Amino acid sequence: MVHIKQAGIEDIETIIPLFTAYRTFYKVESDPAQLRSYLYERLTNNQCVIFLAMLNETPVGFTQLYPGFSSLSLKNTWILYDLFVVPEARRSAIGQQLMDSAKQMAEESGACEIMLQTATNNVSAQGLYEKLGYERDNDFYCYYLELTA
Repeated sequence: MVHIKQAGIEDIETIIPLFTAYRTFYKVESDPAQLRSYLYERLTNNQCVIFLAMLNETPVGFTQLYPGFSSLSLKNTWILYDLFVVPEARRSAIGQQLMDSAKQMAEESGACEIMLQTATNNVSAQGLYEKLGYERDNDFYCYYLELTA
């Protein structure tokens, strides 16, 4: 049975292998110490919400959202930045359950929307998002300016 819970600081060590696999999917290397520090800072400063999917006692997926704001609607928004389910647990509605938890939290917080982006070749994720009522934006382009830190 899948259980979805909002993760806290106590779950960081459980999340790290999932986060590493997620970053590997996008061909980004991970340093566990750096991930631990990043997650600790986000969670302790209430800068994100992470939902963790557990199948029995095994972590099988997560989604991470960041709060945002809409100047046009004068309301809060949520940016769903990460969604990952381990390959062996895909096609079992875990991604949908994580997305449902995110939607419920966003609604309860009074947000006006959830925004997300996905890779143009991530067709399975696009199918899930569209099945859940998300609409592809054809009115705006996304621009990025990479900064060196």
